[in-house]
Amino acid sequence: MYKIAVIPGDGIGSEVINSGVEVLKALSKTADNLPMEFTEFDWGSDYYRKHGIMMPQDGVELLKDYNSIYFGSAGDPDVPDHVTLWGLRLKICQGLDQYANLRPVKLLPGISSPLKNIESKDIDWSFIRENSEGEYSGIGGRSHKGYSHDTAMDITLFTRQGVERIQRFAFEIARSRPRKLLTLVTKSNAQRHGMVMWDEIFEEISQDYRDITTDKMLVDAMTTRMVLDPQSIDTVVASNLHADILTDLAASLSGSMGIAPTGNLDPEKRHPSMFEPIHGSAFDIMGQGIANPIGSFWSAVMMLENLGELKASQRLMSAIEKLTSDKKILPKDLGGKNSTKEVTKAMINIISGKNK
Repeated sequence: MYKIAVIPGDGIGSEVINSGVEVLKALSKTADNLPMEFTEFDWGSDYYRKHGIMMPQDGVELLKDYNSIYFGSAGDPDVPDHVTLWGLRLKICQGLDQYANLRPVKLLPGISSPLKNIESKDIDWSFIRENSEGEYSGIGGRSHKGYSHDTAMDITLFTRQGVERIQRFAFEIARSRPRKLLTLVTKSNAQRHGMVMWDEIFEEISQDYRDITTDKMLVDAMTTRMVLDPQSIDTVVASNLHADILTDLAASLSGSMGIAPTGNLDPEKRHPSMFEPIHGSAFDIMGQGIANPIGSFWSAVMMLENLGELKASQRLMSAIEKLTSDKKILPKDLGGKNSTKEVTKAMINIISGKNK
């Protein structure tokens, strides 16, 4: 029995994660030996309004008893962003040492990219984001608030261990893909200490992966390359902040933020990993029933892969691709007119074979 911790979180998180759970339950019923048990946690901004914290103090310890975590979003217009992010998502990621953030980017069948003359084969990327330190290390401080000499400081922390382990993870991902091409993204011309260390470690590690073709890009140049030469990209590794920004661009280039999934991974599997759509809480469309649940479905694909259920993950991914290629039922952000519930029902029908 796979024990799945479900944390819908804020905004449309509950809408898309509930859809994802429905789809996973349907898949479990039609699959051979895929028992799943879902336990929902009401952590998030509503919890914060009641208790003054986004999750219980022992929340991370509670999650260690689960095989995987299915997460919606964190963010509320009435709660400061740094409170929602650090109080929930980052607290879980750092507490469980989910140091590798994996974000697949693919132009799904039937979906159009905002780029001209782009085919499905032209956008098939894997982004690896360092997920535990760097620009989001949380180290810094604030003093003299309210005065003219109000001072704020955030320190970017890079450790050799942190950089080396994420780069080795990226090399292994590149090795598993047909093109065996890995691009390192830094800003080492301006950030002359930490980013230079990234470059140096990358050069060292590359000697252990002679079968992988490598190149390097500055982060600003990488945005241009993603738009003008997407076919040249395959696997990309970057720091916490840089990859965070680049993958939002990548999601948009693949059709919509509503499609994109991500996995916050502990590659050593000491603790459960966490899977989520990257679109955020989207309070502007909350409660309208139009949220795109495909990102949550694809995140579930990643979760199943991580659990070793490759056949089930492939079935679910095939169902997603059939849904988008048919173009009969699509959410608003993909040019369709269908609601979250209608898209979810269509997915369940595909999985159960009712649409044949």
